[in-house]
Amino acid sequence: MNDLDSVQQRLRTEVTGKRILVVLDDMWTIHYDDWKTFLGPFQCGSQGGKILVTTRIDTVASMVKTIPAHNLSLLDVEQCWLVFANHAFFPTESRDRLALEKIGRKIVEKCKGLPLAAQSLGGLLRTKDKASQWEDVLVSEIWEFSEDECRILPALRISYHYLPSHLKRCFVYCSLYPKDYVLSSHELVSLWMAEDLLQQPESGSILEEVGYKYLNDLAARSFFQPSKNGYEDSFVMHDLMHDLATFYGKKFFVRISEHENVGQHDTKTRHLSYDVNDSNSVPKMLEACESSSHVRTLFRIKADLYRQHKLGIDLGRLLAQLKRLRVLSFKSFKIDILPDSIGELIHLRYLNLSNTLVVTLPESLNNLYNLQTLKLRSCRKLKKLPSNMQNLVNLRHLDVFDTGLEEMPKKMSKLKDLQFLSDYIAGKHEENGIGELGELPHLHGSLWIKKLENVKNSGEASNARMDEKIQLNALYLRWSSFEESEVCDSQSEKDVLDKLRPHKDLKKLFIWGYRGTMFPDWVGQSSYHNMTKLELTGCRNCWVIPSLGQLPSLEMLIIEEFEKVKKIGGSFYKGDGTHQHQEAPFRSLKSLEFRHMGWWEEWESYECDDDNHAPFPKLEELRIYNCPKLRGDLPTFLPSLKSLWIKECEEIGCYLPRAPILRKLRIDGKQEARMRDQPLSMLETLVINGEQQVEYVFEAMTHTQPTSLSCLGISECSSAISFPGDALPPSLKQLGIYNCKNVEFPMQHQQHHSLQRLQIHNSCHSLISFAFPAFPNLKYLTIAIRENLTSLELSQSQSLQELWIVECPKLENIIRLPASLTQLRIYGCPLLGEGIERKDPHIWPSISHIPHIEVDGTWIEFDSTS
Repeated sequence: MNDLDSVQQRLRTEVTGKRILVVLDDMWTIHYDDWKTFLGPFQCGSQGGKILVTTRIDTVASMVKTIPAHNLSLLDVEQCWLVFANHAFFPTESRDRLALEKIGRKIVEKCKGLPLAAQSLGGLLRTKDKASQWEDVLVSEIWEFSEDECRILPALRISYHYLPSHLKRCFVYCSLYPKDYVLSSHELVSLWMAEDLLQQPESGSILEEVGYKYLNDLAARSFFQPSKNGYEDSFVMHDLMHDLATFYGKKFFVRISEHENVGQHDTKTRHLSYDVNDSNSVPKMLEACESSSHVRTLFRIKADLYRQHKLGIDLGRLLAQLKRLRVLSFKSFKIDILPDSIGELIHLRYLNLSNTLVVTLPESLNNLYNLQTLKLRSCRKLKKLPSNMQNLVNLRHLDVFDTGLEEMPKKMSKLKDLQFLSDYIAGKHEENGIGELGELPHLHGSLWIKKLENVKNSGEASNARMDEKIQLNALYLRWSSFEESEVCDSQSEKDVLDKLRPHKDLKKLFIWGYRGTMFPDWVGQSSYHNMTKLELTGCRNCWVIPSLGQLPSLEMLIIEEFEKVKKIGGSFYKGDGTHQHQEAPFRSLKSLEFRHMGWWEEWESYECDDDNHAPFPKLEELRIYNCPKLRGDLPTFLPSLKSLWIKECEEIGCYLPRAPILRKLRIDGKQEARMRDQPLSMLETLVINGEQQVEYVFEAMTHTQPTSLSCLGISECSSAISFPGDALPPSLKQLGIYNCKNVEFPMQHQQHHSLQRLQIHNSCHSLISFAFPAFPNLKYLTIAIRENLTSLELSQSQSLQELWIVECPKLENIIRLPASLTQLRIYGCPLLGEGIERKDPHIWPSISHIPHIEVDGTWIEFDSTS
């Protein structure tokens, strides 16, 4: 949804009939018309809804308030002291402790009750043990600066004043980003490095580590805060800190989209950022560049990898104006050709062309000897890199993930400083073969190696020296798909994989398309003590799963498309013989998946003397998909299992594992896996298939109320059975009934408040004329394949938003539809559909209030005469 109307319509649909709480934090807009437009969709909510607004602007509070505004008071002195002390970390053995506290309390008084000021100054002084150092802060003349003159709190200016100069430069650089922007630590360090803001590392360290230390130092001083968006290694700046960075950046750092009159921007500007989500930002950027030949940074923010900027630009003209650039980003621009003049930007150190349309890069790119970072991620049309990339001797970061590259340039081994390489495509020739990786020992993070079928023998694989790349934490090994008629030398394939053995501290390993019949011994060795995730996929020639049970830290295991494996036996659990005493197999595993194992027939139980050595003691999730011949036992007891999903495993006939804390159980397809002693009281999601399971669950529900069950799906049951007590479990929110023609739908003798989504497919055929029971909070209803249904009444479902009716050929009318309904979709119901299309007076008055009505894929148009 790209336009405001669509967003508002969706929002209106979501909130209709609901009591809502909306929180708008740190609101700045003072335009009343914008506020009224924003409020529009929320008018559809039910009474009792609330909108909570926080702001630092009195005008905003006056505009939005419907009750008197609540002004937050400042912290009292003691509260402010606690915040300060928590961040100052007084040295516990310092002789000056009492003196420090005495000075500290005087500093806190000057913070005037502002928690961010106390936090920032506490971070500043956390490593200063001498009273004289604290006294310097207390008597600093900066306290006397007028806040009105520059709008920056004196306490924050003091924090900045005492920053080391190298941290000041890095902090101010972040003023290029807008407020509330989530800063990626990896991106930020690359930019600081490109601008030469990092001090040279000490012996044994690298430049990137210096950058990460700067980040942590700034975070420790509260200039940055960890982001709450769930991404690792990301930060945000408090608005007041952002104001501080902007104040000190002044005219050197410019966010061009926030400038009203670009023509008047200062000639001192050296760093520009632009936001293409602002339609005016790109023209402003181009105008600013016309008069700013000294610009060193031209950086795009808020660039979406999945959306390209529609406007093209004259790159040749732009680059001719900006010969001093060090940082250039055209991420997600509509660019298909990069001009040769790119090679004239000899100072360029950071180039981001991710998600553009480029097919090739000019050879002149090889002239950029100072280039450190080249990002080409998601350039899916890119087939080839410049042939002499080995000239880029200062390159440290090359990202070619998700591109169309068919091979690597020759002599990549010359790039001795390379710290990150997303992908390497093994070529057929020595100059671009896998051996080129051998001279790149400093690679960090993750690495994909593709087209491993081009590695002819173990000698070539050994030349890659994978075991020496000790900074890698994730390794992806991929062979291209092959035809079944293709002949593979199994021993040679095994030897190649053996020589690709990674270092012992690797955390994640993925192997796709391996062509050997057996794995080398290192796969699964307990000496890989840090490995947490392992995925083995598409190993179609393998006839045995390697021994993986003694990997001590393994938490996630995926095994997929092993077409020749018929049995998983005791060797799967056993170790490698490296330890005399073996622990419980898979002792750390939390998630296990088997997928698309077409010939797998048996999963052999593991024999052990006591429960302490039983396998899978911590397994929380087990998924088995599309294993049509599996018919042996499953593990009998899984004490930590919370989720079990079995799908398209038609031959399974065994009992399910005993799982005392199971929360989610799904059995999809035609299999007859049997339930035994499954405690229903703990289940939150239950999807079952077949008469045996459905009858078991309905019988069990007569004895034990499933008090936690929120989602229930039943299918493929021909038995004539009813819900216990002719009522649904009171906690149920979603119910699906599929191909259960003789199941009696519960008529609910009292209101059921929890149910929100209901689907009835080819089921409950005893209902011919159906007046729905009282489901006051039902929002989504689908009724499908009901041959005998003639009428439908929904007057007691006053929260219903979407109604789908599919293949009900005798249904003629639906009456008393609730006012909350926003979508009605009808397919394969000729009598009802015809009446709606001609706006039958017996039908149309009941549905004309619905904004969106669709019949067999055609939207019904409203007209003024209807």
